[in-house]
Amino acid sequence: MASLQTTLLDESVAPAVRADVAALIDAEVSGKKGASGLAVKGGYGAVKKVGPGIIDDAVAKLWPSFVAKLDPFWQEYTAAGSSGRFGDHLVGRGDAVSDALLSVTDERVAGTSRKAIEKVYSSLRPSAKKHVTEALPRVGELVQKYA
Repeated sequence: MASLQTTLLDESVAPAVRADVAALIDAEVSGKKGASGLAVKGGYGAVKKVGPGIIDDAVAKLWPSFVAKLDPFWQEYTAAGSSGRFGDHLVGRGDAVSDALLSVTDERVAGTSRKAIEKVYSSLRPSAKKHVTEALPRVGELVQKYA
């Protein structure tokens, strides 16, 4: 059973995976509704204004850490026979998966020198777990596409 690091970070697929991750982020942000959705869209727009390639750079830098956090859940899924969709498996473990993924961004933001990013992240962090959990079906679909 191959690790996600082996399959998702392989240089033959890495550019396509990263492009799909960026598209997933755009889709999740654009689909947000209500007051919290407005905050997410505003924060995302503010971060993109910091630098035009900031999302792509962030994906390139953070994706390997996200993959490492997702791998134990993938191993659990494949050990159980890989029945159903991986996204459903992630949703069933939503709290644990969301906490694992958010630990990556929490660590990264704690070490940033860009105060604008830190400010935006701090304002969005209280609702982040809800948004990450909502994205898990798409995350699972993306992983399963390449794994």
